[in-house]
Amino acid sequence: MTELHESAGTGPGDAHFAVFADRADAAAVARSFARPGSRTLPHASGRPWLVGRWHDDEVVTARAGDAALAVVGCCPVDADELRRRAARLRDLAELDALARSLPGSFHLVAALDGRVRVQGTASGLRLVFHAEIDGVRVAASRADTLAFALGLEPDAGELAVRLLWPAPYPLSETSLWPAVTAVPPQDAVVVAADGRTARHTRWWTPPEPVRPLAEGAPLIRAALEDAVDARTRQGGVVSCDLSGGLDSTSVCFLAARSPARVVAGTWPGRDPADTDLYWAERAAGHLPQVEHVVWDADASPLVYDDLLGIDDLLDEPTIGVMDRSRVLHHLPALAARGSRLHLTGIGGDHVAWCSEAYYHRLVRARPLFGLRQLRGFRALWQWPLGGTIHALADSRPYRTWLADAADRLRDPAPPSVATGLGWGRAPRLFGWVTADAERSARRALLDAAATAEPLHPDRGMHADLEQIRSTTRVIRQWDRMAARAGLPMASPFLDDRVIEACLSVRPDERVTPWRYKPVLTAAMSGVVPEACLRRATKATASMDASDGLREHRADLLALWEDSRLEQLGLVDGAELRRLALRPASPGLSQAILYSTIAAEVWLRGLSRGRTRIS
Repeated sequence: MTELHESAGTGPGDAHFAVFADRADAAAVARSFARPGSRTLPHASGRPWLVGRWHDDEVVTARAGDAALAVVGCCPVDADELRRRAARLRDLAELDALARSLPGSFHLVAALDGRVRVQGTASGLRLVFHAEIDGVRVAASRADTLAFALGLEPDAGELAVRLLWPAPYPLSETSLWPAVTAVPPQDAVVVAADGRTARHTRWWTPPEPVRPLAEGAPLIRAALEDAVDARTRQGGVVSCDLSGGLDSTSVCFLAARSPARVVAGTWPGRDPADTDLYWAERAAGHLPQVEHVVWDADASPLVYDDLLGIDDLLDEPTIGVMDRSRVLHHLPALAARGSRLHLTGIGGDHVAWCSEAYYHRLVRARPLFGLRQLRGFRALWQWPLGGTIHALADSRPYRTWLADAADRLRDPAPPSVATGLGWGRAPRLFGWVTADAERSARRALLDAAATAEPLHPDRGMHADLEQIRSTTRVIRQWDRMAARAGLPMASPFLDDRVIEACLSVRPDERVTPWRYKPVLTAAMSGVVPEACLRRATKATASMDASDGLREHRADLLALWEDSRLEQLGLVDGAELRRLALRPASPGLSQAILYSTIAAEVWLRGLSRGRTRIS
């Protein structure tokens, strides 16, 4: 059997665990999960309930009669309140309302009358998986915990799917081991009293986007205040990104109002046209109580840095490895300044804005308004008239869109207007992906197309939810990396309550070609100075990406030597090595290598990160 390597860590920000039914056979399986440094929460019987690693600050538990509750992660609920909730619990379905009422980001685990229920977050930042091990159904917060216990290797067909750019829903949300079942973020898994039978039950649905902005803005502000407060109420020192953008600036101003002392860090871009530092210094001028640190732009790692040295043990490939060094680079210096937690503005782009795809419906419901707005979007994104008309006329259901994508995997990239007004970006494969991998990916797409339902009937809400969930799958891995580096990260915009508040606002007021992030500017009015809310641009760090391709081409070349993906027959290693020698090749600047690099780095880290135990 294998285990997580010691770099998994036991400090705050990296709680991970497995959950067991209150049975003798489950207890026997649970004993095999116990490792040096692991912890156990027992059932009332004394048998193991949760086994894993967590910090005291990350777990709140309560027991009353036959009911027990555990909140794992960031949530301001205290043990007394949780005990009152447990005392009133008569049915596990009642936990739906509890989960939807609490701020923060956490797993909720319950035991009642021999059954157990486990759920993560609707955002997908905290996930749940389950598998049968020695006849016992075990749930866990990580897929690899279960796969390692079963002695499984990643499935080559699933890896082929992850080479798609991008892998569309639902293919992006499966585990890499078919014997390990992924629980959709909107669902909980309930294990019956027999310890073997499991079912999924839906606990979350997105709000209907019908609230006027004037009504929704105070609710968004309150939700974001609660999210920041959940991380800062303990005081001490916290650090914040202060890029000068609206997202990080909002978080920084809210944190500055808390009991915590704030250190704000700004990382200027290399591009002379980048205005981040100007806007960050403008914000810092209104925060005299905040220590403002400006990093040396030239000292910050480029994209693609240290790909060969990554040994984080992750439960799936992530394109986040491309920016890993950049994300972690300043954390030790912030920790040295006393920071116990680093807050980011990540997620603001995904919740304070929304997909233009809502206008596919709005132009039919409100033609004059919709057409006027679309004229603005055409000018903003340079959408051609013919392409816009074609995209608006495309009314294929999601299943048909998936099936059609399976037949066009080698086609040129679709035009941006088709992505903007459609179900999302159609997946593509590139020249280095083998025919065998293409067959596997195509088969998976067609199988999904036979039964898949979109995340919401409105393609705009579907696109929003998919973008949020694809982002959190990267952030959950960055959070793990940051905890290992010694300073946990948190992204308040990705808390479920914040997401709900933003998604409830009418889409025509959330996304408009005439204003930048109107939801956030309205919500933060009175918190962030008006002068700081006027920014209507966003830095792209494109120079860092293109420079990274050139400077790290030797590492990219080495990555494809003895390639694990090549050994599995999924890529043409020779073609990838040729590309590494030509970093200016057309298309590479559009990140089309990301999914392939992510899979290769993951496989290498997986093989390095395992240790045998007796």
